[in-house]
Amino acid sequence: MVTTASAAQLQAPSRTSSTARRMARRGILFALPATLLLIAIYIIPIIVLAGFSVTDYRLGALSTQFVGLDNFTAAFADPVFMRALKNTVLYAIIVIPAGVFLALGAALLVYNRKHSRAFWEIAYFLPVTATLVAMATVWQFLLHPSLGPVNAAIKWFGFEPVAFLSNPSLLIPTMALIGIWQVLGFNMVLFLAGLTAIPKDLHEAARLDGAKNPIDRFLTVTWPMLGPTTMFVVVTTSISAFKVFETVAVLTKGRSGSEVLLFALYLEGFEYANTGYAAALTLIFLAIVLVLSIGQTLHMDRKVHY
Repeated sequence: MVTTASAAQLQAPSRTSSTARRMARRGILFALPATLLLIAIYIIPIIVLAGFSVTDYRLGALSTQFVGLDNFTAAFADPVFMRALKNTVLYAIIVIPAGVFLALGAALLVYNRKHSRAFWEIAYFLPVTATLVAMATVWQFLLHPSLGPVNAAIKWFGFEPVAFLSNPSLLIPTMALIGIWQVLGFNMVLFLAGLTAIPKDLHEAARLDGAKNPIDRFLTVTWPMLGPTTMFVVVTTSISAFKVFETVAVLTKGRSGSEVLLFALYLEGFEYANTGYAAALTLIFLAIVLVLSIGQTLHMDRKVHY
């Protein structure tokens, strides 16, 4: 009897470990397609990009030479790239806070609507569903100095028409306003989802504790509870701001004063065929976005209440 019991006890762990190994193999098989897709779409292109960035390869060339970090040093000595970097940072400084806080304000206004909430949600979200190139063309007409309705309204109020798309000092602010319009609806829907997830009991408890003013309840309950949503909205808006391309390509075609990072990459890689240099610029761009996203996440995560 003792011998039989001991044998059963020895066999039980072996059966458990065999089942665990079998489940682990199944898990690997389930994850394998997504892993291969991730490697094919992201990892391999980045490795190829890094290889091109240390060469002087030009599109269609039969031979190339290793140049080390010369492309990276040339980028920071290139006035066009530095101007594009400055313009992109300025664009992001305008779009990120405005796109976040205006969306939050719109969400707060729409959230308490009973009969018209669906209408406002659709109205604000429509720009997200529209093709950016098509909408940039519409904005080109709206801001036209002589035919556009915006300048027509300005002249009707007795002011001189404004050259939104030809005045170098107005190009980045104008494109930033269009960028805010593009991200506003998507961010508003995210904030609406966050507001819906806040338990109503917390507002009632705050009211009983003396927070009679809606502003006090917003600062003590709503804003802290929206922490995870706000962090996600800030990170996604930052990435979208640094990825601005369509509005520049359609409205200004990258003329002086409107250069941004992605358009500079496009020109170097596809117009001028400087593949090696464009690859170096792309890695710089990816590094900027990665550092910004990780930095924002780590900084805001300490202040977020889950």
